[in-house]
Amino acid sequence: MATGTDQVVGLGLVAVSLIIFTYYTVWVILLPFIDSQHVIHKYFLPQAYAVAIPLAAGLLLLLFVGVFITYVMLKNQKVTKKAQ
Repeated sequence: MATGTDQVVGLGLVAVSLIIFTYYTVWVILLPFIDSQHVIHKYFLPQAYAVAIPLAAGLLLLLFVGVFITYVMLKNQKVTKKAQ
């Protein structure tokens, strides 16, 4: 059973994820249909970043996963050699 703190942290993570998803959806899907002189455009980055930011985040995620897998494999290799 989750403690109260775990539930608050989980709720916070879900709320942040929902805000980011809503912001990105409005930015990518709705903003191109709104006139470029409208005041709402000042709250969003240029459209080029709509591709660059997720691409960079995905590459960083792949990098961290690769480093983690490499670390675990090397650590297990050392333990196996010590056991023999």
